[in-house]
Parts: sequence; C-alpha cells; structure tokens
Amino acid sequence: MNPPKFTTLGCRLNAYETEAMKELSQQAGLTDAVVINTCAVTAEAVRKARQEIRKLRRENPNARLIVTGCAAQTEPDTFAQMAEVDAVIGNTEKMRPETWKGMAADFIGETETVQVDDIMSVTETAGHLIDGFGTRSRAYVQVQNGCDHRCTFCIIPYGRGNSRSVPAGVVVDQIKRLVDRGYHEVVLTGVDLTSWGADLPAQPKLGDLVMRILKLVPDLARLRISSIDSIEVDENLMQAIATEPRLMPHLHLSLQHGDNLILKRMKRRHLRDDAIRFTEEARKLRPDMTFGADIIAGFPTETAAHFENSLKLVTDCDLTWLHVFPYSKREGTPAARIPQQVNGNVIKDRAARLRAAGDVQVRKHLSEQIGKTHRILMENPHMGRTEQFTEVTFNAPQPEGQIVTARAIGANDHSLVV
Repeated sequence: MNPPKFTTLGCRLNAYETEAMKELSQQAGLTDAVVINTCAVTAEAVRKARQEIRKLRRENPNARLIVTGCAAQTEPDTFAQMAEVDAVIGNTEKMRPETWKGMAADFIGETETVQVDDIMSVTETAGHLIDGFGTRSRAYVQVQNGCDHRCTFCIIPYGRGNSRSVPAGVVVDQIKRLVDRGYHEVVLTGVDLTSWGADLPAQPKLGDLVMRILKLVPDLARLRISSIDSIEVDENLMQAIATEPRLMPHLHLSLQHGDNLILKRMKRRHLRDDAIRFTEEARKLRPDMTFGADIIAGFPTETAAHFENSLKLVTDCDLTWLHVFPYSKREGTPAARIPQQVNGNVIKDRAARLRAAGDVQVRKHLSEQIGKTHRILMENPHMGRTEQFTEVTFNAPQPEGQIVTARAIGANDHSLVV
C-alpha cells in the first residue's frame, strides 16, 4: 500500500491545489494511485499532459492513474479515451473530500470514470485551505479563482469558471496561521487576482484586502502579489505600494502585447499607453519597483510592425522578468478561428527576440544592484531572493527560511552574488 504520487503541470495555483489534494487523498486513505494535475493554457500544454500521462503509466504500470486540472476540465473526453487513464476529475471535484473518499473506497467498481461538472455553475471558491507549501520560506494563499473576462486567446475561464473570491476574514486567518508556523513571506495567488472582491458583499478591491492583511497580521514580514491586470489596480493598492514597505516592490503584469490593434483583437481591456502609465506611476510611488510581464509572440494577424511595438514595450515599461509565450492555436477560442495565423517559424523567432530583450533587461537590473545592501529571503542554504524577487547566490550557507541582510558584490547571468 503506497501513498499516491502527484505530478503538477502549469501555474502556481495548480501547485497550490495539488498540495490540497495531497491532504484530501491522505485523509481519505487513497493508496497506489498516480494523480496528474494538468494545464490547458495552450495546445502545447495539453500535448505535454498527454505525454506525461504515458510516461507516468510506464513508470507506474500497476497504479490507478487519475487525471485532473484545467485540461481535464476542458477536454475530459480526450483523457478518458486514453488507455493509460483510469479516471478524469474536474477542477471543482478535485477539491471535494467526497471525491477522494470515493476513490479510496472502490476506485473502479463504484466511482464514475469521468467526474466533470459544469464549471460555470460554481459560485464559491474551494473550502479547503492549506497551511503553506513549497519551500519553508514562502507560502502561497489562494484568494481568488476563475475569470469573468473572455480574452480571445484564452481557454482558462472554461477550465476555472467565473471569478469568485475567498472572503477577507478567511484569508487573514490563514495568513495568521502561516506566520505562526514560521513563514516570513506570503504570496497572494489567483487566476484573475485584481478581480478579487467583486462577488463579495460591498465589493471590496484587492487593495482593501492587502491593507487589511498588513494591518491585522503585523508579524508578517513580507507580502507579495502574483500576476495582476494593471488596468484593474485600485487606489488602495496604489496607496499600499506607496506606503507599505512590507508589500514587496515587485509586480508581475498580465500585458500580453504592446500593440493597440492586437490588444483589441485579444479583447484585452488596456492599451499600450495604459501599461506605460501604470509602470511610471508605480515607480514614482516606489522607486525600487521591478516588473515582470506575460507577453505573447505571434498572435494571429501580428505583423512585423505590431511585434516591434511589443518588443519596444519591454524598454518603455522597463520590464525585468519576462514570461514569453509563443502563440499556440487553442481550439475552442475565438483566436483559433482567425484566418491570418502567423507562421510557426516566425513565431519562434519573435519569441526568441523577446527573450533576448528580457535577458538584456535582467543584466541591466543586476548591474544596478551591485554594491547595494539587500534583505534576502533564503529559499535554500545557498540561494535567496531580494524584495524585488532578484535571485541571490551565496557561497557560505545561510539559514533556510530566514531573512538575511547582505551586500551584492557581483552578478552572473541570472543572479546577484554576495
């Protein structure tokens, strides 16, 4: 009787939910099973999920193989038809204790092979909260799930459902428990984080939640926000950026492109100048602020001129940490039906040029930090991160999970050296 093995593909929220599933399956007594938590963000992500499933089956020939996550939610039949798969579980079902109790009781005999309900009918966030995961230094707290927007390239709303928020009191209580367990940094996560609160009484904003956490959990050393939509940032969040040193000076922006026409075709809600204006305003309030961003290369109809506007946005917004996505045609999305798809080799080249621009920005940022003293949260004895999320390498071991102060004396291609 072996405990179940878990594999996670995709985003940080998936990783969070995998930890919750580990607890739920353990409580249910599930054994001799392999669970893969899939991603559906691109067609390539689904291909990788299928590839991983075959690999896991070869490595675990006698285990029961369970597929869940966004790809399972959006394409249940794709996975149910795979000979390697014993069961397919939707994103709502995977967070229910009764699902795992049923699996543990009699997986084959009494449990439906496919358990995937209509995600759009879900109105509440999962009730199962976990007390941190990953390293002993940083904990992630899911405060929101789903998305009400319908960007033309994105399948995720159909995997996650409509936006719903965890009440502020529940979030604060969880963060208090995490701090009591010794965590020095908490990261707020969600699918569309800046929509937090729209479905709650009085419709609070993300900035209200941030202010409340910092006020009610005074022993929390560092609060970090994951990816946000800058056009939705509220006044209180800007105030927190300006006045709260415990809110980390690093924001990851969901920009996606730098050309106004492509942004409209993507059905994004911001324009190029909105992104530039936000980064300039945030830096005025917090001069040490750094920005990451998601950018898609090769969206349908993207010309060389359109792409140059994306490339130029990297320096216009002074972005440091880029997540570059080569556009991948995703069946079921409006963008997949656009006739003018960009050639795959062109997409690959443009993605490479964006990554190269990002590498230049990283080197520029690192050179600017040499000689400065930083407060660094240690992720392991030889590596930590500054408040700006810059990686720092130590020769002498440091206490994992602790915040240490050190002066950067040099840099390599991707990290500072102390």
